Amino acid sequence: MTTETLLFTGGRVFDGLGQTLDGHAVMVEGGQVARVAPAGEFHGYAGRKVDTAGMTLMPGLGDCHVHLVYTGGADPNGIISKQTPGEITLTALENAQTALKGGVTAVRDCGGKDYLEFSVRNAIARGAFMGPTIRAAGRMICMTGGHGNRMGRVADGVDDVIRAVREQVHAGCDLVKIMATGGVMTPGVNPMDAHYTAEEMRVGLHEAKRFHKSTASHAQGTEGILNAVRGGVDSVEHGIYMDEECLREMLERQTYLVPTIAALKNILDNADKGIPPYAVEKARNVAERHRESFKMYYKAGGRIALGTDAGTPYNLHGENAMELAFMVEFGMTPVDALIAGTSRAHDLMGLINAGRILKGAQADLLLVKGDPTQDIACAAQRANHVAVLKGGVVAAGSLPA
Repeated sequence: MTTETLLFTGGRVFDGLGQTLDGHAVMVEGGQVARVAPAGEFHGYAGRKVDTAGMTLMPGLGDCHVHLVYTGGADPNGIISKQTPGEITLTALENAQTALKGGVTAVRDCGGKDYLEFSVRNAIARGAFMGPTIRAAGRMICMTGGHGNRMGRVADGVDDVIRAVREQVHAGCDLVKIMATGGVMTPGVNPMDAHYTAEEMRVGLHEAKRFHKSTASHAQGTEGILNAVRGGVDSVEHGIYMDEECLREMLERQTYLVPTIAALKNILDNADKGIPPYAVEKARNVAERHRESFKMYYKAGGRIALGTDAGTPYNLHGENAMELAFMVEFGMTPVDALIAGTSRAHDLMGLINAGRILKGAQADLLLVKGDPTQDIACAAQRANHVAVLKGGVVAAGSLPA
C-alpha cells in the first residue's frame, strides 16, 4: 500500500507516554512518524496538511487480550462448534478488521482454534489484507478439565506441559498462554481454584522463555496468580483475587496486569440475553472483587495494559476502546488509561516502535474529537473517532482537509 506524506497540525497531540503537546505538528512519511515539532517549524511545507483543530492525534490502541475466532455471541463456544475451519478463519479476519476500524492497531490473541488465526496474522503482516498487527498465542495450555479445555491444548504433568509449549513454538506462536486457574466461561470450574501446580507453571513458562516467547497466564484465583508470577509470567490476565502477597510479588517483578473489565461488564449487562447461566452466576460472584483488585494494583503503581477479552459474550470486536472508559470508571485517570492503551499495551506485545508518537515510530494513529486526557469518551467511543491510520494509510474514517 502506498502512503502519502501528511502533516497533522492545528490540534493537540497525545504522545502515548503521558505528554500532551499543544501547538505541535506531526509529519508522517513512508508509514512512519517523520517528525514531531512546534507547528512553526514546518513553515514552507508543501505537502498535504490535515487540519486537526478541536481534535487530538494519538497513537492507535493496543488490545492485549482478544479472541479473534469468537464473535461476541451469547455462547461463543456453542457458535464455534458449528463452524467449519474456513468459516472460523474468515470470522477471525473480519473481527481483526473490525477492531482496526474501532481504533485498535495491534491485538494480542490469547487463544484461538487450531492455529487458524495464524493465517490471518500472516496475511495481514504480508499486506494481503488491511488489519491490526497481531500477536497470537495459538492454543491455550490447560489441565484436563481445566478452563479453556474445549479448544486448548490439554496437558498434565511437567513433561506434557513442556511438550505443549514446544508445540505452540513449533506452530509459530508469538506468545505462550498457560491457564493457571479456573474461569467464568468454562462450566464446572471455579475461578478461585489453582489448576496447574507451581512446578507445572514454572517449567511451562521457563520453556517459553527459553525459546524467546513472551508469556501470559489466565490467573483469577490467588494461588494461581502466585504460581504464575513466581514462575516468571509476563502478564497476569484478569487477576481477580489478587491479595497483598500477589501485589507485592507482582510489583517486585514488574508483572503486567491485563484486567479485561469489559468481559465481566458485558456479561452482567446482558445477563438475560442467552448467556449460559453458569457464566452469569460466576460473573456476579467475582465482579466486586475484580474492581478491588484493579484499584489495588493501580494505586500501588503496578503496570496495567489494556485488554478486553473481546469475543466473549456481548464483548464485541470494534468496541475495544470502551475499555478505556471502564478503567476510568474503576479509578484510573484518563491519562493513565490512555497510556495503558497505547505505549504500555504495545510494550507488553513487544511492539516498542508503536503505541507512541515519536520520530521513527510506526504511523499507527487515531485521530479523535476533543481532548481524551480530559474526557476519556473522546477516545473510548467510536462516534468520536475521526480517522484510524495503519502505517500511515487511512483504515477507517477520513482525514479532515
